[in-house]
Amino acid sequence: MEELDALLEELERSTLQDSDESSSPAPLSLDEHCRKESNLTETSETLSVQNDASPLPVQLVYTTHIQEHNIYSEVQEPKKAPHPPKTSAAAQLDELMAHLCEMQTQVAVKADASKKQTANKQDPKASLDSMLGGLEQDLQDLGVATVPKGHCASCQKPIAGKVIHALGQAWHPEHFVCTHCKEEIGSHPFFERSGLAYCPKDYHHLFSPRCAYCAAPILDKVLTAMNQTWHPEHFFCSHCGEVFGAEGFHEKDKKPYCRKDFLAMFSPKCGGCNRPVLENYLSAMDTVWHPECFVCGDCFSSFPSGSFFELDGRPYCELHYHQRRGTLCHGCGQPITGRCISAIGHKFHPEHFVCAFCLTQLSKGIFKEQDDKTYCQPCFVKLFPL
Repeated sequence: MEELDALLEELERSTLQDSDESSSPAPLSLDEHCRKESNLTETSETLSVQNDASPLPVQLVYTTHIQEHNIYSEVQEPKKAPHPPKTSAAAQLDELMAHLCEMQTQVAVKADASKKQTANKQDPKASLDSMLGGLEQDLQDLGVATVPKGHCASCQKPIAGKVIHALGQAWHPEHFVCTHCKEEIGSHPFFERSGLAYCPKDYHHLFSPRCAYCAAPILDKVLTAMNQTWHPEHFFCSHCGEVFGAEGFHEKDKKPYCRKDFLAMFSPKCGGCNRPVLENYLSAMDTVWHPECFVCGDCFSSFPSGSFFELDGRPYCELHYHQRRGTLCHGCGQPITGRCISAIGHKFHPEHFVCAFCLTQLSKGIFKEQDDKTYCQPCFVKLFPL
């Protein structure tokens, strides 16, 4: 028993040393504890075997205080590494994200409530503006400064996000719209008139000049003529349809014509050849003439003296005028302009109405006729006896 007590004391000392070593930075693992327990068991078995082989006197020792020691070393739980201290910017960001999540939840709740209230319908743009205004106010309450980029020229509210600068003012993108159709313009091209913005389609429809031929708005090149505007390809001759070239055009009854068709249709026609009179002309008998066409209708001779005779709308020289009228003297062949004598189907100057044989003037009007000739009475008796 004394040896057993000594062995226990030695084991207790070794256990205390092991516990001191376990407090060092390298604690024992679970496998090492198991090996120690197995060693301790083998030692006790050896002692028991030795006691059985050589019995020794046993002496009982009573102790009033027995201090039990833990032969197992405590396994320390791994300590969590402390988080690094948060910076002020990260803390503000976390607070802001948490607040935004709360706001998103509130907005979703408000949206569900607004759908249920069908009786009181609100303008979606007004509700959106209200939500944006509330978000801006909440960000300001959190200490997040929202610097406005100006005030929208449409809603007069500050602009915190995207901004459009146009017409010398700032706009929310959704508020910069066409004045006529109210469609959002955004970054697309637009036209300005009287300080208002218009999309290209509405601007051309409302303000662009219109073609006098097709009545459509003129978007590109414009041609001005006859106090009207035209597409260049629509300003053509009203008769032949040819587009006008460098020679220009002529106007008649508010219609344009090319030179060829205008002269053919509206220019005065020559009284002789019935062709258009373009340059030099003569005016006679209530019409116009080419100088080379104003001639006698029979002999085609011009009128150098400037005098002519008119008959049935045609000019004639004096000879052919009297010839056509039958006023030529049958005796001399010259025109009769004064007194005349009509006999045997002809006209004569009084001095040319004579006997065909003796040439005596038949002044008294008594004569004889033979073979379309006039004779005095004595000559007729001599020449044509019974």
